[in-house]
Amino acid sequence: MEKFPDRTIEAKNLSMTYRSGNIEVPALKNVSFRVEKGEFIAIMGPSGCGKSTLLHLLGGLMKPTSGRILIDGIDISTLTDSERTAVRRRKIGFVFQRFNLLPTLSAKGNIELAKKIHGNGSLGRNGIGEIVEMLGLRGKINSRPAELSGGEQQRVAIARALINQPSIILADEPTGSLDSKNAHTVLKKLRDLNEKLEQTIIMITHDSEAASTASRVIEMKDGQIHTPISKFEYESELRTAISVHE
Repeated sequence: MEKFPDRTIEAKNLSMTYRSGNIEVPALKNVSFRVEKGEFIAIMGPSGCGKSTLLHLLGGLMKPTSGRILIDGIDISTLTDSERTAVRRRKIGFVFQRFNLLPTLSAKGNIELAKKIHGNGSLGRNGIGEIVEMLGLRGKINSRPAELSGGEQQRVAIARALINQPSIILADEPTGSLDSKNAHTVLKKLRDLNEKLEQTIIMITHDSEAASTASRVIEMKDGQIHTPISKFEYESELRTAISVHE
């Protein structure tokens, strides 16, 4: 696998077109942006803007029609399916809107299953306990999904995504199925993980309140990015805006 200069994620002229019979439907159009290590990014936009397609491409679940995706310097757009799977297992944890927990397993069982499937990381004997404690799930670890609230189920799903210590968390509408109280709790936990573990997090959402949790917001519309700026450009613009209003 060829390696390029080290940034956690970089998309270069990324395009994705779906086919329906003889009709081509563009989902992404020449998208370019980069995410530095340890950033918490929210990608925001209305339904159909291409944000879910973008997340799936960044996670190596699909190959783009054209363009490149660099994950820790590796161009995953040139890899085979099995090679992309290997990169996902080592580097990426997914959190989905639907919790996708196995109903017959306890919270602990769901987390341990992810560990067995992926088989990487070195958390040690107390690793699950540390993650459970950080996510506020003590006392719930032996409960099955049906015995947990929506917010608790989503926190179990986050723990499952973290168990193999990925450098990147991709979250697809993680609060979309939650009430406001549980949504606030889940967003706070994601922010805590970003700050304490320095995890790079990319979260897609249509909710401006959820997006405000992130350190930077990227807006999408009609398959294109409307704020393709780096963390440093964003911070510079923010300082300028503050000074203008002082």
